[in-house]
Amino acid sequence: MTGVAVVFPGQGSQYPGMADAWSEHPAGNDLLKRASVILGWDVVETSRDPDALSRTDIVQPAVFACDLAAFAVLRAEGVPCDVAAGHSLGEYAALVASGAVELEPGLSALAARAQAMAQASDANPGTMTAIMGLSLDEAREVCEVAGRGDTLAVANENAPKQTVLSGSLAAITRAEELARSRGAKAVRLQVAGAFHSPLMAPAVQPVREALSRIHFAVPEFPVIPNASGKPTTQPLVVRDLLSRHLVSAVRWDQTMRAMADMGVGVVIEAGPGEVLGKLARRALPEAIVRSVGSPAQMAEVAALLRDGGEARRSEGA
Repeated sequence: MTGVAVVFPGQGSQYPGMADAWSEHPAGNDLLKRASVILGWDVVETSRDPDALSRTDIVQPAVFACDLAAFAVLRAEGVPCDVAAGHSLGEYAALVASGAVELEPGLSALAARAQAMAQASDANPGTMTAIMGLSLDEAREVCEVAGRGDTLAVANENAPKQTVLSGSLAAITRAEELARSRGAKAVRLQVAGAFHSPLMAPAVQPVREALSRIHFAVPEFPVIPNASGKPTTQPLVVRDLLSRHLVSAVRWDQTMRAMADMGVGVVIEAGPGEVLGKLARRALPEAIVRSVGSPAQMAEVAALLRDGGEARRSEGA
């Protein structure tokens, strides 16, 4: 069967009620209950509150739990996984899904990350904007010109013509004006800070300390870290890259190219939203791509893969 990749969304994909559908499936509900016990608050109930989802320290663990609830249903439906990646906080979900990190320490480390990022955002206020229509090199040039001594950096390399910039409010405003003057589209993101930029530096040490207490095992399948965009099964490599990805760009375009090189023909976005599915359709136009937000949709994907496998076997493949 063609290689199957599972990708996990991060902050920004959340919406009120995102955990409800997964709680209706035994495997998904079990994962959500386990996560709630670890966190000390009910993921399903809290995920219904728009105000709670506006807080970095709440939304990150909630999205993580929904990502893994989706993966638990995927496993229950018998869907295979040959490689995984997660966008920003989604990388933590990918590592737990692969078996590289256990659920409780992984969620505890993510909760520490979310709290450290919230504190860094309070100490170093900033924001992010998506730039569409400029190449990566052009986006970097915008950062150089618009920075003017303020912090401004490429945070997400999402696609050849889509990047996300992160930095101080003044620098982001100048960058948006400059990008629009060059024919690009700029969309301000609803985030609580300048993630994946130097403004997150105060969060790096607390995250490293949290990660130092975790055992990293060899994953069941390769994972593609954000900071490298290259598949790996090496625990020490995963730990090192994860410890510094808060101030590194998310190399998602490189991640998609790596999946293409691995022969991925099916991409499943497991968790809330469909942003990663849209990026995958552009990056892997020949692949089957599904954004799965409920057990019913996961069952449809499982049936599709079973039917595809039967078709290939009947053709002698």
